[in-house]
Amino acid sequence: MSNEAANATTLVIIPTYNELENLPLIVDRVRQATPEVHILVVDDNSPDGTGTRADELAAKDDHIFVMHREGKGGLCAAYMAGFQWGLERNYQVLCEMDADGSHAPEQLHLLLGELDNGADMVIGSRYVPGGKVVNWPKNRWFLSKGGNVYINLALGAGLTDMTAGYRAFRRHVLEALPLDELSNAGYIFQVEIAYRAVELGFDVREVPITFTEREIGESKLDGSFVKDSLLEVTKWGVKHRGGQAVELAKEMVGLVNYEWNHFKKKSSWL
Repeated sequence: MSNEAANATTLVIIPTYNELENLPLIVDRVRQATPEVHILVVDDNSPDGTGTRADELAAKDDHIFVMHREGKGGLCAAYMAGFQWGLERNYQVLCEMDADGSHAPEQLHLLLGELDNGADMVIGSRYVPGGKVVNWPKNRWFLSKGGNVYINLALGAGLTDMTAGYRAFRRHVLEALPLDELSNAGYIFQVEIAYRAVELGFDVREVPITFTEREIGESKLDGSFVKDSLLEVTKWGVKHRGGQAVELAKEMVGLVNYEWNHFKKKSSWL
């Protein structure tokens, strides 16, 4: 880890695993778009040398810090470690951002602006009006959109994009959440954080963002996300809805049919 953080209020946490080419690009874009924020790169011992490259960037810029983890522990564990690092250093706002460029640093101000307007947590959403995805295969878009429809229906959180990973938190939200108890099944921790924040009464909002598929490297997402994550959501949904499980299933069938028809009509978006 590099030297201790200087005085600042906002920390952008960027987990990495084999992002040697992407990391300098995303760091430079963050520094250009929001020069006042600090960046913490959390590297899981990338075999391609990403951690070493992060150290080189940090050595030249006192707004950049690096955490080296012993192995590939997963995105959830990387963010939890980053949150803890930031909370210990008294950052007031902590943000999640992918290293691959899918989260545009140029739109970070939209999330931070909504915090300034009174929100406790802000999600950069692909599915609120104005949000969109770029360069995704149609089947992946439908899987993501359909999954989020199901999640919202099951949990009743009133959010359109609970799997999204572009987020900004006020520190008191993270301090209130049981971060050491989050599920690590797939990428479900993103859903669980949003769900628990809503359940605790925090003001959770969404702002539209443009999500762009990575151009360099390979996606870390695989089929386990669907299987593991939606299984967890179903368990929470049955608990949340209690005896309404049968009605939930019926509603889901109708909603899937609606979304599929809507998707076919709007396929030109993609």
